[in-house]
Amino acid sequence: MPLDRDTLRRLLGVSPLRTARTSVSRHGAKPLAGGITREELHLYRGEGPIPATLLRPAGDGPHPAILYCHAHGNAWSIGRGELLDGRPALKCGPYGPALAAAGFVVLCLDMPGHGARRREGTEAALAKAALWRGGTLMGRMLEDLAAGLDALTADPGVDAGRVGAMGLSMGATHAYWLAALDDRVSAVAHLCAFADMAPLLSSGAHDLHGIYMTVPGLLSHGDMGDVAALIAPRPQFIAYGARDPLTPEEAISPALARVGAAYGAKEADARLRILSDPVAGHEETRAMRAALLSFLRSTLGRAARCPEDTAPQSNPPNA
Repeated sequence: MPLDRDTLRRLLGVSPLRTARTSVSRHGAKPLAGGITREELHLYRGEGPIPATLLRPAGDGPHPAILYCHAHGNAWSIGRGELLDGRPALKCGPYGPALAAAGFVVLCLDMPGHGARRREGTEAALAKAALWRGGTLMGRMLEDLAAGLDALTADPGVDAGRVGAMGLSMGATHAYWLAALDDRVSAVAHLCAFADMAPLLSSGAHDLHGIYMTVPGLLSHGDMGDVAALIAPRPQFIAYGARDPLTPEEAISPALARVGAAYGAKEADARLRILSDPVAGHEETRAMRAALLSFLRSTLGRAARCPEDTAPQSNPPNA
C-alpha cells in the first residue's frame, strides 16, 4: 500500500496541518532597495512566538508568495538570517532580495533551535524531548512552517492560490515534506537533500543529517521518494549535485524513479523538473539558480537572475 498523508502524520506525531489557528503580530517595517519592504513578525500557533522575516515587493498585490525554508549546516545561529544574508552553499547570494525584486512576497521562519530560537534548546535536546512525548522534531518544524502558510494565505497582499515553498538542504527537506502534507503549497522547489534514506543507512551517510530529520518507522512504510511522490501532480523542482555525499547515485536514483512514476501516473510529467550537476557537491550552482527561478516564473510568477559570481566550489553538507 502506498505511503499516504495519514501515515506520515502518525509517524511525525502531528495533526492535520490546517486545523490550528495562527495569529500574527508585526514588529516594525523598513524599506530596502528597489522598493522592497522588510517586516519582522511573530507567529503564534500553540507554543510561540515564532520569529519570522517577510519581504514585500514593490507595487500593488496580490502577489505570488514563497515560504522560504532555511538550511542547517551546523550553523544554528543563522536561521532566517539566510533570507537576506545567504550562506556559503548559496553561490548566487541570498534568495530573499532576488525573489522580492521579482515580485514575490517572501516569508522565512526561524526553526526550533535556530536563529532567535536557540534559547529553546539544542537540536538534540529538542529532538529527544519530542520523542519522549510521542512526537518528532521534524513534526514540530513542519507545524511551524504550516503557521507560515497560514500567515501567507491570510495576507491580503498575497494571492493564496500562488504560494510556493523552497529551500536548500534542511530547507529542501522541509519544503517537500510540507508540500506532501499541505495542498496550499502550489509548487515546490528543493535543492541538495533529496534521496532515499535506506541506502544512506547502508553506507553510513545518514549520519551527515541532523537528528531533526529522524522519523521513526518511516522505512517500514516507504522512503523519501514516496514522500515527494505525494506532491504529484503539483509542480516540483528537484536539483542535486552528483558529488554531494547526501545525494549519491544509489540513494537518489530509486527516489527519483518513484517520483517520476507518480507524475507519470497522473499524466503530469511536464510538472516535474530535475536537474543534476555532475561536478557539484552540497551546494547551489548558477545552473541550479537559473533553473529554479525559471521554474518559479513558469509556475507562480516572475523570477530573477543570478548575479555574477565565482565558479562553484564544493562545500560540506548543510543538512
